[in-house]
Amino acid sequence: MKLENRSGAMKRNSIILTLWLLPLLAGTRAADWAVYEGKSGPGMGRHVVFLAGDEEYRSEEGLPMLAKILSQRHGFKCTVLFPIDKDGAIDPNQRDRLPGAEALNSADAIVMLLRFRAWPDDAMKHFVDAYLAGKPIIALRTSTHAFSFGNRGAYKQFSWDSAEWKGGFGKQVLGETWVNHWGAHKHEATRGIIEPLAKDNPLLRAVKDIFADTDAYEAYPPPDAKVLVRGQVLEGMNPTDPPVEGKKNNPMMPVVWTRQLKNQAGNENKLLCTTMGAATDLQNEGLRRLIVNAVYWGVGLDVPAKADVAFVDPYKPTMYGFNGHRRGLTPADHALGKVLPAGTGPAP
Repeated sequence: MKLENRSGAMKRNSIILTLWLLPLLAGTRAADWAVYEGKSGPGMGRHVVFLAGDEEYRSEEGLPMLAKILSQRHGFKCTVLFPIDKDGAIDPNQRDRLPGAEALNSADAIVMLLRFRAWPDDAMKHFVDAYLAGKPIIALRTSTHAFSFGNRGAYKQFSWDSAEWKGGFGKQVLGETWVNHWGAHKHEATRGIIEPLAKDNPLLRAVKDIFADTDAYEAYPPPDAKVLVRGQVLEGMNPTDPPVEGKKNNPMMPVVWTRQLKNQAGNENKLLCTTMGAATDLQNEGLRRLIVNAVYWGVGLDVPAKADVAFVDPYKPTMYGFNGHRRGLTPADHALGKVLPAGTGPAP
């Protein structure tokens, strides 16, 4: 009888504890990020963390698409982190929010498209620790100016305009910070021209016909960087448009380069930076394959002869622009098998 009473009391206490914890567990909102388990392939057992967070180029659409490809076609576990508002919706204008940053602790590679983020110290610590651990980083488009802290805070040196670490994370690690638009924004697209000396680089394996409807950035990577692709500025926004005449293509700006850099902790990071990478750019098969190849290279796997980069789910990205994101969407809307909804509410 005493044993039965004790058992009943334990059950009651367990129920009370569960009921007490439920609000706390709900408050953590595990759905603030998206996780895609690896299906099968060489990437099994490796974890890629994607960092979405820019107000203009729709990283919140493009990076989940890439994560689906890497998980379902190549076997990598992929976690996508988003800027999330207080109601649980994805909002790229939330510059100081990154729930789930602790996923970076177990990352084998990082893919990022960030712009002027001002994360709190706890989120930045996870990112900086991953960088100092020597984890490979694939950085897209505005990641050259990923952070903006001004002249304040524990991580002010990472700011794009840092004076103490000139040019911040972009310049010192990736190889360039924000300089300027080189092509005319929204008027002159970019054709990727493979650098002749890089044509046999494994990162460019089966990569061809690169096209981005974003403009080339002005960029001057350091001497240790290996330029893989240069950006030919076009007269219009279509892949068949002719190149513009004059200085914009003489010389052509680098749009893809790599570095292998020893960081402040003495560890070496493999780095690939491209100033392409908007969600609309990622409609291009060649660019998607380049990024998938970069993940293989980063984690030390052989780059496939022709990596499968077919979309897992239908992909119709939103045109880039400020305040143009699909409103009211949550990470759950990016689940496997889902077509991304239109979202609600007009742009302000």
